Amino acid sequence: MNMKKSIKFWIAVICIALPFSCNTDFLETKPVALVSDATTWSDGPLSQAFVFGIYSSMGYGGFEEQMLAAYTDEAMFTHAGRNINTFNEGAESPGALAWMSASYEWSAMYVAIRAANVAITNLQVATFTTVDKDMLLGEAYFLRAYYYHQLLRFYGGVPIIDKLYGLNEDYSIARNSFEECVNFIVGDLDKAATLLNGKDVIPGRASKLAAMALKARVLLYAASDLHDIATASSVGAINQYSNKELIGYTSGSRQARWKAAQVAAKAVLDASSGYKLNLNAPVSAAEAKANYVALSMGGGSATADASASSDLIFLRVSTGLYSPENNWPLGGIHFGINNGPNGYHNWAGNTPIQQLVDDYEMMDGTKFDWSNPVQAADPYSNRDPRLYATVLYDGADWKPRPSDVSAIDPVNQIQTGYYDDGKGGLINGVDTRESAIENWNGSRTHYYVRKFIDSDPAVIDNQSGFQEVPWPFIRYTEMVLNYVEACIELGEDTEAKTWLNKIRFRSGMPAITESGAALKDRYRNERRIELVYEEHRYHDARRWLIAANTLGRGIKDVYVEATLKPGATPNVPYRYDKTKYTYKYTVQDNTSNETRKWNDKMYYRPISRDEMNKNLKLIQNPGY
Repeated sequence: MNMKKSIKFWIAVICIALPFSCNTDFLETKPVALVSDATTWSDGPLSQAFVFGIYSSMGYGGFEEQMLAAYTDEAMFTHAGRNINTFNEGAESPGALAWMSASYEWSAMYVAIRAANVAITNLQVATFTTVDKDMLLGEAYFLRAYYYHQLLRFYGGVPIIDKLYGLNEDYSIARNSFEECVNFIVGDLDKAATLLNGKDVIPGRASKLAAMALKARVLLYAASDLHDIATASSVGAINQYSNKELIGYTSGSRQARWKAAQVAAKAVLDASSGYKLNLNAPVSAAEAKANYVALSMGGGSATADASASSDLIFLRVSTGLYSPENNWPLGGIHFGINNGPNGYHNWAGNTPIQQLVDDYEMMDGTKFDWSNPVQAADPYSNRDPRLYATVLYDGADWKPRPSDVSAIDPVNQIQTGYYDDGKGGLINGVDTRESAIENWNGSRTHYYVRKFIDSDPAVIDNQSGFQEVPWPFIRYTEMVLNYVEACIELGEDTEAKTWLNKIRFRSGMPAITESGAALKDRYRNERRIELVYEEHRYHDARRWLIAANTLGRGIKDVYVEATLKPGATPNVPYRYDKTKYTYKYTVQDNTSNETRKWNDKMYYRPISRDEMNKNLKLIQNPGY
């Protein structure tokens, strides 16, 4: 695509793919198809519109029907035929790709990078004064860095293209080393931070702080086990790989890399503040749950604390003006219908698995243990309050049922179990796969997602409604966790615990007191719980080289059965009731949709056969 065609394309799509409101008045004087490059870069609003269009490659963020969580030990994707199992069973190959989001797919990212290069090239010589040119240029540098960071963390080193190619040039280009890519991305982010310094912070658009935060993330990844070749060579596929410089550092000081990551994260912490991170003791369980709900709503719900938006550094805003799913007339995010219970006519997409639920601690900070008879008999009591803000389990209170379901469940409780009917049979819970309401969309794990779903029935209809909840590309809390990790790796345990406990206290949990390896383990679980469903677990498991023990441990679910106590009569209609029923919870393996298997090649995604054929200078990733 040459420069003029590229500009026309991006101008054409901006008003159907903007992550914020779009004023189209400036397009009325000339047909879009006739807007030239010279016209675009001499006109402030047109240039701004072009840059806005580059954001569209971020899509929904993580609010897709298939979520990256389903490639981790967070979730199982309910529906067959979506190519999720191709990845999770280790069967992906360059010629048979598994499901892949456009928000990190190789060719889609290079289309976005091409647009960023167009903007960067032209904004440096643009003549308009009606729009802040430095801000647009800063955004373009940030976006180019963001899309390269997406490529880097899924594929390793990639070809760095920072210029515009003509029609008849040779497009073949070799992959740059991992280190070169890190340095290039950091350079773009430093430029972005300088250009965005002092500019207005507008939700959904890049800012100086966002550039600083993305830099901190990139440097944290760069310091991690997966990209330290001396460490990562313990992995067979990496040890046998002939081009290790493409996926990590083959020399240099790892200590220096951790220090750079620590300094970058601390700069973000010093420049801003998060949400309720100034506490000296744990809040109550009720307040802790409300805090986490508010964080997941990001200020987008009337029923949650709007000040939680202070934790968002870079976000995908959600309004009714924007929807990649143009078949949805209301636009916006439909996370609730994608993932909610089938007893609400929702689709049960990315359901939590038992291993995630088990990793939520007890309120006293000890591990949950199925071998403890008290805990096994009542597994959802006295747990980390974030569990109740993240997962819907059997007996959990939820929002009002649709009118055609309310007679079956007038008390609005999740029903994922099977209940004694008093006649020698069982009642199928309304949210099971055997539900009388919908028997094809039910959870296979007997859990549903609570996080990110607005519980306010006045805001979101149970069946089809649009919710204005932002996707958190980067949170202040992530920066706290990044800083903690760097401190631990540098042996600064006291500082690490000081900051980690700020998150714990907001969550109603007691302080962590361990040191050394035990502290690292506690930190990793804390990060898992705090950032669940936010597209971190996939990358964390890989950069820590523990994916064989996360995704590789398969899927477990829970079978819930309620038996009437002697002399008790069943509730009609059924409702959760520990005074009448004895509940039994049986954890079991689930292979109904996929049989998970770890393969070392899964540390990186393959470069597709088509891309390899188009560019013969490319070198494939390890194991493929």
